[in-house]
Amino acid sequence: MFTRILRFAAALSIAAGFAAAPAAHAQSPATGSSGGQGTLRLIVPFTPGTGIDLIARTVAPRLAEKLGRAVVVENRPGASGNIGTEAVVRAPANGTTLLVSVNTLVMNRSLYPKLPFDPVRDLVPVSLTSWGQLVLVASPHTGWHSAADLLAAARARPGAINYGSPGVGTPHHLSMELLKATNKVFLTHIPYRGTAPLVTELVGGQVDAAFLPIHVALPLIRAGRLVPLGIGSAKRHPLLPQVPTLAEAHAGQVDVDMWYGIFAPPGTQPQEVTQLNQELREILAAPAVKTAFENQGMDPATSSPQEFQRLVEKDAARWAQVIRAQGITAE
Repeated sequence: MFTRILRFAAALSIAAGFAAAPAAHAQSPATGSSGGQGTLRLIVPFTPGTGIDLIARTVAPRLAEKLGRAVVVENRPGASGNIGTEAVVRAPANGTTLLVSVNTLVMNRSLYPKLPFDPVRDLVPVSLTSWGQLVLVASPHTGWHSAADLLAAARARPGAINYGSPGVGTPHHLSMELLKATNKVFLTHIPYRGTAPLVTELVGGQVDAAFLPIHVALPLIRAGRLVPLGIGSAKRHPLLPQVPTLAEAHAGQVDVDMWYGIFAPPGTQPQEVTQLNQELREILAAPAVKTAFENQGMDPATSSPQEFQRLVEKDAARWAQVIRAQGITAE
């Protein structure tokens, strides 16, 4: 089953790449309505096949059509997204480069205090694109059926219960740390190098629990290979309507929704940001985009640049508090 899931993810990435190909080779004017010159690069600071990559490859051909210029997706993974992010921070503010990112961006600000840039202040928010939810799951071998079961086991055997994540500082990791802090329990963290090895060991019973994106967990939940314990959101998700929120599961107000959005390099002119925001607003309202996102467990969303800026700053402060309180460091 898990092998088929990985094959599906790879196929999705390839298909998305084909979908974006016409944008990359479009014979169009060098200057688009955003005022930039030549090809527009959408930098994705993570590997192909991720939720961020899906967003970029769904938006790219539509943005190319609207702007009348070539738009390409460029994956620049590494250092928890910091390599690709810095590439955009250092890029000229001439309308040729944008960053497609996730709330890992603001977490990195506190996890990597020695970064040569500020991922919050040194980028210009353009627009929110979507929200994604994380579901708390457990291996069937645990015998747990709810978040309350996990918490009871953690209280009975502090430190004996473990949980996995795709790596230190990922939303999956920090979400569990927030759950721990909220409920005053201790679970042992096992970081992996990516989602695939984490899921393999979770299904195999080497790991007790984890937070996973809904689109990753859903096939395994339906196959009975993972047990859903709660949704880390303020409301239930339509793909898993039977799974309670963590608040409903008596695990506290642990809202760990992930936002996704697009940023421009520092110094980008306000009128260019406003124009891009309007183009993205129209793209995200398209039924085909809505369907593509929802099939991956994401909810399309838009915002003004100012609203997105306030969200980024608020989330940066929130996760900084969790990171300090839990003594988490990635360096």
